[in-house]
Amino acid sequence: MRVFKFGGASVRSAGAVKNVGEVLRTQSEGPLLVVISAMGKITNKLEELVEAYYHTKETKKQLFEEVRFFHQEITNELQIDEYDYYEVDNLLIELECIIEKKRDESSSYDTEYDRIVPFGELLSTKIVSTYLNKIGYKNRWIDARNFVITTNKNRAANVLWDESVPLIKGSLEPLIEKQTILTQGFIGRGLNHKNTTLGREGSDYTAAIFAYALDAESVTIWKDVDGVMNADPRRFENAVLIPKLSYNEAIELAYYGASVLHPKTIQPLKNKAIPLYVKSFLDPSKPGTVILENASRTLNETQCYIVKDNQSLITIASKDFSFIVEDNLEIIFNAFNTAGVQLNLMQNSAISFMACFTADEIKSSQLEELLSDKFNVDLEKGHTLLTVFNYNNGNNELKSIVNSRVIALEQKSSSALQLLLRD
Repeated sequence: MRVFKFGGASVRSAGAVKNVGEVLRTQSEGPLLVVISAMGKITNKLEELVEAYYHTKETKKQLFEEVRFFHQEITNELQIDEYDYYEVDNLLIELECIIEKKRDESSSYDTEYDRIVPFGELLSTKIVSTYLNKIGYKNRWIDARNFVITTNKNRAANVLWDESVPLIKGSLEPLIEKQTILTQGFIGRGLNHKNTTLGREGSDYTAAIFAYALDAESVTIWKDVDGVMNADPRRFENAVLIPKLSYNEAIELAYYGASVLHPKTIQPLKNKAIPLYVKSFLDPSKPGTVILENASRTLNETQCYIVKDNQSLITIASKDFSFIVEDNLEIIFNAFNTAGVQLNLMQNSAISFMACFTADEIKSSQLEELLSDKFNVDLEKGHTLLTVFNYNNGNNELKSIVNSRVIALEQKSSSALQLLLRD
């Protein structure tokens, strides 16, 4: 039994959906579960819709129409019979009904986020499943929320393994033995029976959850690149393929922000020694990258460059000049946790704490509100975080990357150099 995962780029258009059909026809031998993300950049559009709905902006109607048009344009091109995609229309009607009703004032932004954004995955998988069945690739659509049970925390829920694994093993595995199962990434269901999400780009993690519960022989993530590269080829013209990685190296790269893998993906696979393949859906014949148990380092001296744009730098200083030690750090980290801010780099001195995170207006405002009574808080936008994994002092390329930009933060460990650059 294997698990495949297709990201948004692989289903961004009708032509891309047809290509997924071709990949499955040639690559799917034996029992298979397929996890699919929202199409293209539709999650971004749905996030805009959440923002407009939550703040009662007139733009919500236009944003919804853009979501509707995007999906209907794809279904129109894929259509064989008039009523092929009626379930897609039903989902769009359901979404429209949600945003047309007056919002419950007691409902939080994150709750509304998890109510609306999962429609991207639901719409995507309904479209792909219907198309595959129409061309003769028989599959069964299932709702991941019936199997991925989580805590009630919105936008960053934790998987409840003791609840999820028996459901997947007992109820889903027998279905996969009969036919290919197609489901969603990123979404789950809390113990309160409401929608949850696993964090942005969480579909890779979903594939690992199912693979762990099913004792899968492998997971394959299909990307628009040849495999795991040592740098983003769109930014670095000399980027090269990494043919093999150990689980630990992959975890480190994901931790530092390598976009090809979700940070939580590797650990469930490592626990059961399930190989992870990263391959190109544009050319499935290419070998790609394999990630598996390996006690030795496979990267050797290969340096990896990881860039995270759109970073905010926050500086927190005590108003009474007290040291930033255990008691103050507890307050600071509780604030980050409450606001749902994930830190990408942090550093503290005697009387100040500095950190960077991906810019988010709502979270930033909440963070400042939580900290402003006790601390002076300064927030700067417009930074880029560069991480060089396997850094060595003889790196000449780094100078050209940094160029004349100001280094706002610098941190070096035994395995990586991190620079926060002011754009």
